[in-house]
Amino acid sequence: MILKDDIKAIAFDADDTLWENQPFFDDVEEKFCSLLSEYGGCGHIREELFKTEMKNMDELGYGAMAFTLSMIETALRVSGNCVPAGKISEIYSLGRSLLRIPAVPLEGVAETLEKLIRRSAFRLVLMTKGSMLDQQRKLERSGLKRFFEHVEIVSDKDENTYRMVVESLGIEPSELLMVGNSFKSDIAPVLQIGGYGAYIPFHTTWQHEKTEEFVHPRLVRLERFSELCDLL
Repeated sequence: MILKDDIKAIAFDADDTLWENQPFFDDVEEKFCSLLSEYGGCGHIREELFKTEMKNMDELGYGAMAFTLSMIETALRVSGNCVPAGKISEIYSLGRSLLRIPAVPLEGVAETLEKLIRRSAFRLVLMTKGSMLDQQRKLERSGLKRFFEHVEIVSDKDENTYRMVVESLGIEPSELLMVGNSFKSDIAPVLQIGGYGAYIPFHTTWQHEKTEEFVHPRLVRLERFSELCDLL
């Protein structure tokens, strides 16, 4: 149950919460597998790519460029360093295309943020992870920047990160509501530090973000973004 009188700030995830993101990565991954079909089936190539992404996570983090470098590294490995330069060029182009994701707001997002900001009861915060420049550009393209008084682009979302964010906002964890599509990154850590969570699942989820879900007295699950207004 969300006690709206306790909430002072609402933090929003960006990718696949405010705008579509993962489907573009899924499409690129499908094309990547097709390019490397002579070196293995799609399932094998996907598995090898995911292994590379996880290995590189600490150094490269999240986002389009990290994904691109992991694709190139995977292509070299599964081909025994025999993949033609032309295919490497195609993989690079596929990766660069992810820097141009249109970031069109999902249904109900702009209207809901408009209603929330008119109430003047909550501080609206954007909290997303990934490449700073890439996330900033997506936010600009989305047209949603005007709704947020504070933007946090972080390398990862864990309990310590959320503690730092609430401290920077000058509030207690119990005064934060986090809204997002990833139970692992957006919801569980906030609940663990004493905050509230509004979970809005997206129709596709990156393998790394999948985790066991659970019920919690400070957690609500929404089907649509617009339901936030009814909640608060």
